[in-house]
Amino acid sequence: MSTVRHFLADDDLSTDEQREVLELALRLKADRFAERPLAGPRSVAIIFDKPTLRTQVSFTAGISELGGYPMLVDGGLARIGVRESVPDVARVLGRQVAAIVWRTYEQSRIEEMAEHAGVPVVNALTDDYHPCQGLADLLTIAEHTGGLAPSGPALAGRSLAYVGDGANNMAHTYLLAGARAGMDVRVGAPDGYRPAPGIVARAEEIAAGTGGRVTITGSAQEAVQGATAVVTDTWVSMGHEEQAAERETPFLPYRLDADLLAHAAPEAVVLHCLPAYRGKEIDAEVIDGPQSVVWDQAENRRHAQKALLTHLLRPDRSGGGS
Repeated sequence: MSTVRHFLADDDLSTDEQREVLELALRLKADRFAERPLAGPRSVAIIFDKPTLRTQVSFTAGISELGGYPMLVDGGLARIGVRESVPDVARVLGRQVAAIVWRTYEQSRIEEMAEHAGVPVVNALTDDYHPCQGLADLLTIAEHTGGLAPSGPALAGRSLAYVGDGANNMAHTYLLAGARAGMDVRVGAPDGYRPAPGIVARAEEIAAGTGGRVTITGSAQEAVQGATAVVTDTWVSMGHEEQAAERETPFLPYRLDADLLAHAAPEAVVLHCLPAYRGKEIDAEVIDGPQSVVWDQAENRRHAQKALLTHLLRPDRSGGGS
């Protein structure tokens, strides 16, 4: 009997599964229609409670290329958890669609959806994690730094430095996804903005099994030193806009400018999940410069998500609606 698999956090994929998804993503980037698990078309519900550009575009295009119908659901109209309970919405959707993709707030909401849906549920961003972005970023790093490792963890031997708000969902995703890929993951962040201790502990546990490494430091320079990939994100995440003024001062030493990038490996690549605010967390000469792979990174959301859905929808892994 098939088992429903979900992707709610980066470590929901094993090391071998993460590698398999990334290999498939590379194949689907080369041949967009090589897999058609949603042919019919079967529908996938895509629910948005938060603002979106890349998530909406990449899932809509990707589901269509997999042969499916992307069913966009306006979270403001659905008012999930207010107008109807999360379990009731999950039961309704699970009888109509092949999978559910949700961009929402608390991680507990998407976990509750997965518990009751009966079809694969994919985290398209929560306050705790952004795992689809993590897959796309690993894919991008692989493309620009010699490909996937010949065997074992997908990016063994490479290092990723994240600087800025270490308490946000992207920092948490890089810790888990990077450790799963066998990377040396460093997070440089100020006091008060460090990753959640439980997530650091989980990343360290994963790294112990993949040959990776986890470092949390207050020094941006230490984090970036010799790194293969250097990453940052906005200092003000969605839902914290009222904190913009108070956040700027502690993060100034973590701005990704040419001086900080000079501490990385000479051929290091620069990533940013966007939207970016030039002159704040990253300088224009860096994000628009020759080491930036930001636009490949944005495109790779589509390919990585197609591979993920294909993986989750294989008959031996998941069952559910059509």
